[in-house]
Amino acid sequence: MIRYLLDENVDPLYRSELLKREPELEVRRVGLLGAPPYATPDPEVLGWCEENDFLLVTNDRNTMPQHLRDHLAKGRHVPGIFMLSPNMSVGETIQELALIWAASEEYEYFDRIIFLPISY
Repeated sequence: MIRYLLDENVDPLYRSELLKREPELEVRRVGLLGAPPYATPDPEVLGWCEENDFLLVTNDRNTMPQHLRDHLAKGRHVPGIFMLSPNMSVGETIQELALIWAASEEYEYFDRIIFLPISY
């Protein structure tokens, strides 16, 4: 089952809106209970996602691709990373993430960065 970890730079509104739309969806956010604490370095966030089987949702286009390359070069893995689009509204993004959750298998995004939207 797909589970999402939102990085700390993703607006908390995404978590609350996702849970309103899909109450069974597991969505955690960096800085909240049961997730890495605020200011956790990105490489450690990737390690947490690997160990806990969460797909990372981020808008960090600048450094996350390199962090993923470094992570993979160490023989590590991640369930996947979804990169938010600045051209999508919150509603469009929520719809996209809910669709991915409902219609995908978690292995589809293994060790990859997926740039949203993927349904267009």
